[in-house]
Amino acid sequence: MSLHLSLIYPLIRKLESIFNLSPEEYDALASLPLVARTIRGDQDIARDHDRPSQCCILLDGLLYRYKLLGEGKRQIFSFHIAGDIPDLQSLHLQVMDHNIGTVVQSSVAFVPHGTMNRLIDEHPRIRNALWRDTLIDAAIFREWMAGLGRRDAYGRIAHFLCELFVRYSAVGLSNGHKIELPITQEKLGDALGLSTVHINRTLQTLRADGLIRWDRGHLNITDWNGLKRAATFDDTYLHLI
Repeated sequence: MSLHLSLIYPLIRKLESIFNLSPEEYDALASLPLVARTIRGDQDIARDHDRPSQCCILLDGLLYRYKLLGEGKRQIFSFHIAGDIPDLQSLHLQVMDHNIGTVVQSSVAFVPHGTMNRLIDEHPRIRNALWRDTLIDAAIFREWMAGLGRRDAYGRIAHFLCELFVRYSAVGLSNGHKIELPITQEKLGDALGLSTVHINRTLQTLRADGLIRWDRGHLNITDWNGLKRAATFDDTYLHLI
């Protein structure tokens, strides 16, 4: 695999998990000019009120969307894995209304808005694939809202782990029931509306129940069916093919 193709492959792999790409569309994506950068952990890629002129494609690592509220409080809206374009909305919304940052050191490729617009103008089915991806993002937001409003801490964390495992698996980033998940308890709490103490206690309960092992950024789901039951998890909202 050429260096350039290896850069675009995470995006192609992601889109193929939700949409059937033709060989011509594959080639069109593979011809995108990319500028790749490695960004260390806990750095912002885009900030609230920025006016981006390019989209970022995550090649490797982990990103998150968040907003800072009063008194330095942070709400995390989503986590993004390889192949995701977390700022795709910047093609149509000129001003960012949230931040995008790195969880750990991550490789990111940038594509100018003009290039992306030409791609989707010339390849309407790629536009459809990206639109489908955006709608799936919205479905994930709805599921998170339901969890924040109606699931207890045990179910909320179990559901989050099920979702991330399925998303990683869909793009070939799992090893059996193991994935790399370098999210701190503080960030997990900021995503799920729970204190770090509550996160720690609930994770201990999930471990004691034999459902997971999570150590040094490596998640091992030791009882997948049990974790799904604890979460009442149904992956329909991820709309995978």
